[in-house]
Amino acid sequence: MSRKIETVEDDAGKVISYHRHPNGGGLIGRGAEVDESSFISPTAYVEAGAQVGAGCRVGGGSWIDRRARVGHKVVIGDAVYVGQGAVIGHRARIGSHSKIGAGAVIGHGVRLHGDSKVAHGIRLPARTGASASTPPRSLPDGNRQAA
Repeated sequence: MSRKIETVEDDAGKVISYHRHPNGGGLIGRGAEVDESSFISPTAYVEAGAQVGAGCRVGGGSWIDRRARVGHKVVIGDAVYVGQGAVIGHRARIGSHSKIGAGAVIGHGVRLHGDSKVAHGIRLPARTGASASTPPRSLPDGNRQAA
């Protein structure tokens, strides 16, 4: 299959080459591996060296940075940033306008509400939920616990 190469100039004036994903038309960087069964919105970017598994959906304006890995059947909302080297497990859901820091690990089945922020290097275990607006709970002994 012949892939037409498109170029984009970044803010620093560097020219970057991409091709369009066949399902959705998102821009895919050289060396990125994106399963053809995934939908990549036409305004989304998957940078060089990133991997996106089967059956994923990446929303408009989202950016999956270099060397990030996205598992199978992951749903990424609109305007989400997935940092360099971050890992998102199978069947996770990332709400719109969220930011996943470089090297963060999101476990299988994790659900993040919109506007969530996960700092670089943080690990969220499988099947947990988080929200940037969820305050810590107070325990009866006065200590605080993350929600």
